[in-house]
Amino acid sequence: ERLGKLLLNELKAIQAEYPQLVKTVRGKGLFCAMVINERNGKNATDVCVELIKNGLLAKPTHGDIIRFAPPLVITEEQLLECVAIIRKVVKVF
Repeated sequence: ERLGKLLLNELKAIQAEYPQLVKTVRGKGLFCAMVINERNGKNATDVCVELIKNGLLAKPTHGDIIRFAPPLVITEEQLLECVAIIRKVVKVF
């Protein structure tokens, strides 16, 4: 529960930093989603490809949603490393 709140808060912080790309963030526990605004012909799938190139696997759905489902055994350090990758990729877009 604690790590789920941490992940959701970090994703909301990314949304606040980049509202032109991240439309909304939602989640329950460690299962979270980020809704992406299409920009310059790029959508959630393109963001996920960049996430993979940076070492983070996430699932694009419906063209504009990215689902994050880290394992329940993830540590806080690993979770923050994932958030750093997400922030880095979103910044590029």
